[in-house]
Amino acid sequence: MSTNLASTRFSVLDRSRIREGHDGPAALRDTVELARRVEALGYHRFWVSEHHSVPGVAGSAPTVLAAAVAAATSRIRVGTGGVMLPNHQPLVVAEQFGVLESLFPGRIDMGLGRSVGFTDGIRRALGRDKHDAEDFAGQLRELLGWFTGGGQVHARPAEGLRVPPYVLAMGEGAAIAAAAGLPLVVGDIRGREKMLAAIERYRADFRPSDWAADPYVIVSGTVAVAGTEEEARRLLVSEAWSAAWSRTHGAFPPLAPAERVEALAASGAMGGKERGFYESGLSGQLYGTQEQVAEELERLVKESGADEVLVTTSAYERGALLESYERLARVAGLGAGA
Repeated sequence: MSTNLASTRFSVLDRSRIREGHDGPAALRDTVELARRVEALGYHRFWVSEHHSVPGVAGSAPTVLAAAVAAATSRIRVGTGGVMLPNHQPLVVAEQFGVLESLFPGRIDMGLGRSVGFTDGIRRALGRDKHDAEDFAGQLRELLGWFTGGGQVHARPAEGLRVPPYVLAMGEGAAIAAAAGLPLVVGDIRGREKMLAAIERYRADFRPSDWAADPYVIVSGTVAVAGTEEEARRLLVSEAWSAAWSRTHGAFPPLAPAERVEALAASGAMGGKERGFYESGLSGQLYGTQEQVAEELERLVKESGADEVLVTTSAYERGALLESYERLARVAGLGAGA
């Protein structure tokens, strides 16, 4: 293992992907079980995400799911990757994280994103519109202000607590993180040039704050590790096909078995546009044997100067996914996985 990887934290973000033949409740239980397993492997933190009205994703209430994960684990940090702040009132977000931090002190992270519901129907149901994402910086200031207090209204039990905030961002969002003096979560790793530019701007413009004295960079993306390169690639095909289907049909479906996706690709049954999105979804991903992934991760960490790698892999085969995390733990030299 390289010196760079030895000094880099590794964490997991799970999006509670639904698999064909299974339902949303099963996906949520899978997320909690995965958290238990990666904690035993020595990963640093485990985050969950927020998606609304997506057929293939069960994670719609990240603070609720984070509570279940924290209750099922004992050491690993738990948080959100992230709560989409434009979808919510900052006071309510502060209260929710205040409750989490009160119940699980010293283990909670507050990952925050700037996306708003992605269709008009979802935005109407949330009581939001697409312009609500335009003042993310103001929403962020208001949220953090509830933890310091001083006004006539008090966020209980958040006021006075320290819940580390993280900004999930690219481009303009990285500038917001730098101006606020907050850690940055940047992805995905396939857009390497754009990612590195965002990180460079973030570090150059970072202003120390009460929340962070120095820049802190987490790079996020898919990493799959298996006994062979082809087996590792196979872990990615279900997600790649689901993303391709969403780009061509407007709906993000549950994960299909890898064998069926590969059969579709081999038979020519995929339309030309869908096939293009599918192949694009596989290109540039970080996958391979332990030796291959170690080399690629070493390059990624060296180029980005990342303090941490947040892995977001989804796969139909849960056993193979867990094995991938076990192999990655060995690559990274983590606790029980070393």
